[in-house]
Amino acid sequence: MTREPSFSPSSEPYTLIAGTDEVGRGPLAWDVVAAAVILDPAKPISGLADSKKLSHKQRLECFDAIVKNAHCYAVGRASVQEIDQINILHASMLAMSRAVASLKVQPEFVYVDGNRCPRWKYPSEAVVKGDSLVTSISAASVIAKVTRDKEMQELDLQYPGYGFASNMGYPTPAHLAALESLGTTPIHRRTFAPVARVLRAAQMP
Repeated sequence: MTREPSFSPSSEPYTLIAGTDEVGRGPLAWDVVAAAVILDPAKPISGLADSKKLSHKQRLECFDAIVKNAHCYAVGRASVQEIDQINILHASMLAMSRAVASLKVQPEFVYVDGNRCPRWKYPSEAVVKGDSLVTSISAASVIAKVTRDKEMQELDLQYPGYGFASNMGYPTPAHLAALESLGTTPIHRRTFAPVARVLRAAQMP
């Protein structure tokens, strides 16, 4: 990690500071999963970084270290049905709100990855590329990604042929080809263009 972003004057009095991040905005399938983490300053996590910059092994090692050493952490999500009802942006905000609300110790201030914060009661700040700049957001990104990746591996057994264990639901060429040949599943996001296109084609006489 290089640095924490500068605290604004309103955040300086706070000690219980959480970071939150989500995983799964881009996939065609499954929930969007978020995590929130309050780290213990006395127990720094070695090697912690943006989950996208870590290898699979490094993510698992960081995940275990966060679970063991963080002050507290929690996972929240928005379902496929909610994504289709309120769109992926609002579903991502909802997932992060649920993650923070589920923390066993409620934070006094929250850093949010991205350029906007959910509408909630917490003093907060959105940090663009926060998963690379704020350690608590990095920790949240690791928890969220490891959690969602494990779920996609399990769903690959339930819905074989789509490659969920490797593509995590993202629109890879193989995943798109499987959609065309196999059709959709209950975990596909019906409002996402490639899925919607297959559904429309299936309804044509």
